[in-house]
Amino acid sequence: MANPLNFYAIDDLQMMTGFHVKVVLALPSEITSTINRLYNEEDSVNEILTSINNRPIDEPELTSAENTPILKVINKCLLSAVEDRASDIHIDPHEFSVVVRFRIDGELHTYRTFPKEILSVLVTRIKVMSQLNITETRLPQDGRVKVAIGKNRLDLRVSTLPTLFGERIVLRLLNTKDLLLKIPNVGFTESQQKSFVNMISKPTGLMLITGPTGSGKTSTLYAALNYLNNETQNIITIEDPVEYQIDGINQIQTNAPVGLTFAAGLRAILRQDPNIIMVGEIRDSETAEIAIRASLTGHLVLSTLHTNDVPTTIYRLIDMGVDPFLVAASLTGVVAQRLVRRVCRDCAQPSASTAIDQAMFQKAGQECPDTLMKGTGCKSCHHTGYLGRTAVHEMLTLSDELSEKLITHNSFTDIQNLIRDSGGESMLQNGLSKVAQGITTVDELLKIIS
Repeated sequence: MANPLNFYAIDDLQMMTGFHVKVVLALPSEITSTINRLYNEEDSVNEILTSINNRPIDEPELTSAENTPILKVINKCLLSAVEDRASDIHIDPHEFSVVVRFRIDGELHTYRTFPKEILSVLVTRIKVMSQLNITETRLPQDGRVKVAIGKNRLDLRVSTLPTLFGERIVLRLLNTKDLLLKIPNVGFTESQQKSFVNMISKPTGLMLITGPTGSGKTSTLYAALNYLNNETQNIITIEDPVEYQIDGINQIQTNAPVGLTFAAGLRAILRQDPNIIMVGEIRDSETAEIAIRASLTGHLVLSTLHTNDVPTTIYRLIDMGVDPFLVAASLTGVVAQRLVRRVCRDCAQPSASTAIDQAMFQKAGQECPDTLMKGTGCKSCHHTGYLGRTAVHEMLTLSDELSEKLITHNSFTDIQNLIRDSGGESMLQNGLSKVAQGITTVDELLKIIS
């Protein structure tokens, strides 16, 4: 309420609803904005329900480019997702409802709950937009569509999945303005940034970025490509999928049904006189073997692996069947990374360090500050205390001495010991330095570091 002392309005609400009313102060502009947002969307939903009840909605109406009620709902959903900085939109069919959730900074938040009756219309419209088969409801489908939302141009990756209560849809939002990071925005420390630039500036060798799904590997790869992209270089990528189109770079989308796999594409790329090759992911021994041999024959190869840390990455290549000598000769650097949420700057407050905070710093051999920054929750961060994400890194540049030792000391324990003795900063140490700077919290580190 704009006026929490309006007892007449409070009494009226309690009489009409039969509930006890808890009053919260809000600005008149915020109240008006919320009413407009909810009721405009509700009007569109009601129009859809009325149409469904009165007559079946025919295909021309579903495929029309006009501003139909269902299109208004979808556009409003997309606009809200962009405003909330969502990376994904989840459309979940339940038995009696459809729940739309946004993934914001790695966590899902409920946006709206719609009547179950709009599910088929909603799914069909999204399928039409992304050129999927609207008659196929028994099998998963994947598509893609470009849309303009306000001043933002979005690439939407669409995935459908048949479930017990209808087709589930996930929309991955790729904002063309946000995806192409610059290296200074990746989250490296000053020394890490210098090491990373040195790694990718070498004319030959294999540089790997590792981490689980959703750890920001692709964004870091694109930052490297953006830095290297100039007219003197022939840069070719093979990806699954191509997440962002970069002017001046030749990008290939894998197509397994016709035989265009990572390995097959990589062989073809080598006949195109490349300087720099980016392989979206090394998934098998064949791709690993070709990538390594390419890096030894005058090419810089950038790629990713789904491993948790630097030692596991090196051991994984050897476990794939690659000769330890080839790994040692080709690998120039490894960057392992995870994403953590940033403390919201709008509501950050100093807070006394807890016993858990102190234990984590002690584990890393660092002194814990008496106070650490934590978000108290505000409108900007949806009352979570966090706004945005950054990466924590573990980085290894392979020296000649370390490469020589890897040839004979290549068990997992040997690799762990070699990397520990090399004196590099661990991911825990890097994360705690960001905690000490007030960028993130120990709670966030506990989610990513076992």
